[in-house]
Amino acid sequence: MNTLAISLCIICQLFQVTGQLFLKKAMAPPGTGPGSGRVFAIRFVPGIVCLSLWFFIWLGVLQQQDLSHVYVFEGLNPALLAIAAWFLLAEHMNAKTWIGIAFICAGIAVVSAGQ
Repeated sequence: MNTLAISLCIICQLFQVTGQLFLKKAMAPPGTGPGSGRVFAIRFVPGIVCLSLWFFIWLGVLQQQDLSHVYVFEGLNPALLAIAAWFLLAEHMNAKTWIGIAFICAGIAVVSAGQ
């Protein structure tokens, strides 16, 4: 894999994580005050845009690269999403979660080193 393909795979994962975070915020319990529909749209639309960008860039990467090489990057998604939720949404992560993220990252390193 070349540098461009690796960069596109990482950008894809960042778009996917960002889209998921926007959708999580959009799906928060609706407010009762005025403008709650606007708040939903402000969070929902960017989420859909980010996930759409992920999808179409990912299709382009799949068209050009071997699936066995690029699919390893999909393993980054759970780790990145958990870290982003912890950092940006103040979600609680216990020691088991951190250990799981470490195992995911180690597995990705092992698989990608063998490619």
